[in-house]
Amino acid sequence: MKRSVLSRLHTNGIYYITGTLLLVIGVPLYQGLVLLPQGYSVALASAEGGAFAPYLFWIGNHLGAFLGYRALSIAAFAALFSLPFTLFRIIVAQEILGGGDIELVAEEPDEDDHPQQEDSLESSEVTGEPRETDTEEASSTLSWRGKGFAVLAAWTGMLAIMLYFLGTLASTLYLWIVSSGFTEHTAPPGGFSTISGTATIVTYTIGGGLLAMACLFFGAMIVRSGLKLWPGIWVAFGYTALAVAAFLSISAVAVASAPIEGKAALTTPAILLFALWALWFGVMLVRLKPEP
Repeated sequence: MKRSVLSRLHTNGIYYITGTLLLVIGVPLYQGLVLLPQGYSVALASAEGGAFAPYLFWIGNHLGAFLGYRALSIAAFAALFSLPFTLFRIIVAQEILGGGDIELVAEEPDEDDHPQQEDSLESSEVTGEPRETDTEEASSTLSWRGKGFAVLAAWTGMLAIMLYFLGTLASTLYLWIVSSGFTEHTAPPGGFSTISGTATIVTYTIGGGLLAMACLFFGAMIVRSGLKLWPGIWVAFGYTALAVAAFLSISAVAVASAPIEGKAALTTPAILLFALWALWFGVMLVRLKPEP
């Protein structure tokens, strides 16, 4: 592996570790130390119950704390933006390296081996057993199909993280505007629940569904090749991606059916599970070493 490529992977790994630590440690710690002592849990519970006035009143009176909380989430997703394509490049490179040795052997055989190859071809025609060339062609076809799934996973993953980033940013700006000058006796603006619900669905249902699809395809690509191509820790990483995909899918469906209640119940555990998976990936990138 070239040192320039390795250095870039190390840098990306540091970004992913930073972003995931913000989600796993930074956001919960900020909630516990800053938001909860100021009554955030009570305001959030009222919003989950359909009473938005106390929630908006709390945001208006604690705007700095609220913006700091949302800024941590936005920064975390920004740090993870390139993760899907980094994983895509690693998967494709591993597939090419795995197939490259086979192609090299097939293209540069020894002359002394030609009679044996002819005998094997003749025997395969008699016995009906598959020939080596057929196996190689099938392997190439599977690799090409797998690359297509990897491309789809990379684009859906990038779009999902973009939706998380933009959805959180748009929701924060909207709440900032609506809560400005909001008093305890002010009624929420018309359509507030609709706009908030739409933003939640776009962020956590569409974004979460796309992220689940990306994790599913990435995990399937790694698990498909298994230990024949990947180290054991990467195979475990692939199986974990499948579990993350399942949990994100359940969360996306729950939010679609109940944007407020579903978000409160399942989105936080789903995002934390994805963050831990991304943290694992970042650590593996940082620990990559150049080839001797």
